[in-house]
Amino acid sequence: MTSPETPPLWDLPVPSRARTKPVDKAKAAKAAAAERRGQLKPAPENPVARIVVDIPLTHLDRTFDYHIPEKFHETAVVGCRVRVRFAGQLVDGYIAERADTTAHEKRLAFIERVTSSEPVLTPALYALTRSVADRYGGTLVDVLRLALPPRHGKVESEPPGEPAPVPPAPDVSAWSRYQRGPAFLEALAESKPANAVWQALPGEDWPARLAEAAAVAAASGRGAVLVVPDHRDLKRVHEACVGLLGDERVVALIAGLGPAARYRRWLSVLRGQVKVVVGTRAAMFAPVADPGLFVVWDDGDDIHSEPHAPYPHVRDVLMDRAHTAKASLMVAGFARTAEAQFLVESGWAQAVAGDRPELRAAAPRVTPVGEDFDVARDEAAKAARLPSVAFEAARQSLAAGAPVLVQVPRRGYVPGLACGQCRTPAHCRRCAGPLSLPGGSEGGVPKPPACKWCGVPETGFRCPACGSARLRAVVVGSKRTAEELGRAFPGVPVRTSGAQEVLESVPGKPALVVCTPGAEPWAEGGYGAALLLDAWALLGRQDLRAGEETLRRWMTAASMVRPASSGGRVIVGAEAGLTVVQALVRWDPAWHAGLELAERRELGFPPAMRMASIEGTPDAVAAVLDDLALPESGEILGPVPLGEIDDDGRSERERALVRVARVHGKALAASIHAASARRDARKEPEPIRIQLDPLALI
Repeated sequence: MTSPETPPLWDLPVPSRARTKPVDKAKAAKAAAAERRGQLKPAPENPVARIVVDIPLTHLDRTFDYHIPEKFHETAVVGCRVRVRFAGQLVDGYIAERADTTAHEKRLAFIERVTSSEPVLTPALYALTRSVADRYGGTLVDVLRLALPPRHGKVESEPPGEPAPVPPAPDVSAWSRYQRGPAFLEALAESKPANAVWQALPGEDWPARLAEAAAVAAASGRGAVLVVPDHRDLKRVHEACVGLLGDERVVALIAGLGPAARYRRWLSVLRGQVKVVVGTRAAMFAPVADPGLFVVWDDGDDIHSEPHAPYPHVRDVLMDRAHTAKASLMVAGFARTAEAQFLVESGWAQAVAGDRPELRAAAPRVTPVGEDFDVARDEAAKAARLPSVAFEAARQSLAAGAPVLVQVPRRGYVPGLACGQCRTPAHCRRCAGPLSLPGGSEGGVPKPPACKWCGVPETGFRCPACGSARLRAVVVGSKRTAEELGRAFPGVPVRTSGAQEVLESVPGKPALVVCTPGAEPWAEGGYGAALLLDAWALLGRQDLRAGEETLRRWMTAASMVRPASSGGRVIVGAEAGLTVVQALVRWDPAWHAGLELAERRELGFPPAMRMASIEGTPDAVAAVLDDLALPESGEILGPVPLGEIDDDGRSERERALVRVARVHGKALAASIHAASARRDARKEPEPIRIQLDPLALI
């Protein structure tokens, strides 16, 4: 009942919606969270966590201090993944260190959540990634994204397996063919640091030799990391290691694996279950416990250069790891790069190569043949036109029941300029950079050739080799090679290996195998002959490493050919007087690498100097150059436009090169990092790309 003084509920006035103040749920949640944080207590020991926050901004490339709640005292271990509030947002992070005190004067925020208690960022891995970031002027977060695979919770909850037992010492008698080979393995067995540049003999079963070196390191109780360029090499090396060590002691790491498989294998390495890692570029950061050996096979392959910032190279990362861990490093391959030669000449590494009798017994017979492309103007005719000695070598190989390897350069190279008479690549007189036609016109007259590095025009070109004033475009390859060879050798099967389909191996039967460089399939019993076509398409490229890269590709193909004593022949379509051809004929890549290094020292190119490339819009490049504090040996080349420019001389993108003496390399990296940090702090909208020691300088 209701009293007379109190009106019934249905007679009470309803409040107006306009007078109702809605509840701000976001503010209420923040207030509740703040109240809960106020009730949190720091951990009893080492309550301060130094956290690497996953934010890709250069000016935030440092650790930030947070309090560890008491409830996370056991799970918030060094190296684990956490979630923290940064600038009002929840972001991922890694605990790099736990401490008692902090230099932060204000109140510290608490860690919101421990995502995983697995210590993925070990102290050794943290020091390595920090060193790589400093070397290349990048950020730690960018390197961590390359080093740490994405987390897979289900895999992480799986119980860890037992560590693999130490294997017995392998038979390494095959290394006696190489000078200093037994001494290197002896030092490896005794866990003494030793660095080597191994030049494999032609026809060598190099996966077996690398497996033996890894087995020596594993027999001494230490780990090994072997990095190869592609999955075909990975398969061969992995099979060799498994055959020698067993499946339980070897793991293959590659970025193409699924998330679960990749994280499971990576965790097996982190937890110490497996100590021998074979992989592609993604394996260079593999967290092997107590590493004793690091190997990079074919370091001249551009696949070893990471395409993501800060663009580290496998060879440099493994050098850093070997130096820090007091382990051994082996830079291996059939050819030798100028960087590897620099290690030998500096005394940091020793050359491991076969003596001349062993080399003569294993190498095929190399025959150079000069080509005159001025006679044949048609592109298909150039590729189809083979000298009689090449037809003879192919017929002999097919008659002997062996396949013939035909290597044709890739299409798509940017045409550069070369001497119209002797075809020597045209270079700038000021900085020795490559010349090209910039396009456009001034006053109705086409612009003269200009340097791609410093931008200085060349109006009076004279070839330093022959004195000619004529320029011409560089020859490129042809797609019709396989069809033309099929007509020339009727009834013989023709197989192709390239970008569309790369063959792993071919049977030891008569066939013509046409491939692009890097896609050569392995042949059972070896090829009877190899035809290296269109030499000027490789040698005439406007690239600092054109000669070195050409020799590397030629030697890779020639190493698959049978020895000369078994009838193996290599026909190279280039004149015998060229330096790179002489290195192939004599099978002496060390001599060629020494000449390359001497020339780069004289001209101021890597590895004798350190160089940085800055690409972006003209205004962005100019701003970075103005803000860059260079050491005393610093020199700026350019900027020059990239790509096509209009008649007004404008270009959407430009690039400048900065080079310094090698002793000032760290100063250059620090200066670039500081300039990038100031740029990010100002929130510059225009993107820019900065790369240290780039492989391609044009």
